[in-house]
Amino acid sequence: MLSRTASTLIPAVGRLSVTSDPGAELTPGSIVAANHTSLADPALVIAALHRLGVTPVIMATAGLWRIPVLGRALTREGHIPVHRRDRRATDALDLAAHALRQGRLVLIYAEGGLPRRKDAAEAAPGDFRTGLARLAERTGAPVVPVGQAGARRVTSGGMIKQIAGLVTAPLRRPALHVHVGAPIVLSGDSTESTAQARTAVITAWRTAAAHLDEPAALAA
Repeated sequence: MLSRTASTLIPAVGRLSVTSDPGAELTPGSIVAANHTSLADPALVIAALHRLGVTPVIMATAGLWRIPVLGRALTREGHIPVHRRDRRATDALDLAAHALRQGRLVLIYAEGGLPRRKDAAEAAPGDFRTGLARLAERTGAPVVPVGQAGARRVTSGGMIKQIAGLVTAPLRRPALHVHVGAPIVLSGDSTESTAQARTAVITAWRTAAAHLDEPAALAA
């Protein structure tokens, strides 16, 4: 349901384009790692993956499960709540590992939260938490780096600005882009493998942002 909904909503608020690296594969049992910049980018990434024929299991903040209709839908479709700074946090990795063993693709946001910036510009992904590396080490799953750009043109900043951005997006129809990189197999300790994953996602993000002529990507 989430994939179908995102695929309907995203074309209404912006102009989505999707590209992939040569050799990019979204094989069953893969971890999809994407950059997180806006409340809008999960829908953007899900719509892009749906266009490529993939419906992932999403690891998302547990607060979403408290929203009545959405929470029931997330539970029904097997998505994974992440309880940050809570003893239940490790449960998310257990559930993700189980989903990977079943051949599902798991979408994870390794930054663990949104940037605090108020502007709508793009910037490279922030520091990654170690959960992605630990999940990959535990399961041996390949990591598919995904970069998205343009979501901050839909929603960014404070609450009033975010609401205004969402309301005006159908009129503005900002350009949005998602780029899927070739899968990588992480190696080394958690610090090294976390750095490898972040570098791959930064590369995918830079490609996506360059498609939108974003200054941060063009300068790099």
